[in-house]
Amino acid sequence: MKGRKSAPVEAERPAKRCPPPPSWLPQHAKKEWKRAAKELHGRKLLADDVLATLESYCVAVGQVRECEELMATEGRIIKSDTGPKPHPAFRMQQAAMREGRLLAAELGLTPHRRGMKGGENEDDNGGWDSDLLS
Repeated sequence: MKGRKSAPVEAERPAKRCPPPPSWLPQHAKKEWKRAAKELHGRKLLADDVLATLESYCVAVGQVRECEELMATEGRIIKSDTGPKPHPAFRMQQAAMREGRLLAAELGLTPHRRGMKGGENEDDNGGWDSDLLS
């Protein structure tokens, strides 16, 4: 069974101007919004129906960075009654990374989705998009 390769489709009604990040987004998420929204807008892929997905993507990227900052100050291993264990933020970071990767692929923000294969053999994954395999 082969996967279907899809290319980003130009939005029917792309935004006239690149929208600013929502005020409720955390700082790291706002920074990613500014980067990703600019790219999507430039490729005429940013329309009203994409904004919620972009918000979710930016929240996930922000969570990854927040977890990393927390573990940088508190350490990746914490002490508990049963002995050392991974910091709870580690699991949250892994989940946010996974979600962010999937949303980035859906938005066309990965190199593979933009058509930049980098010499990759297309049949390595049996026709499935490598950025969607977990």
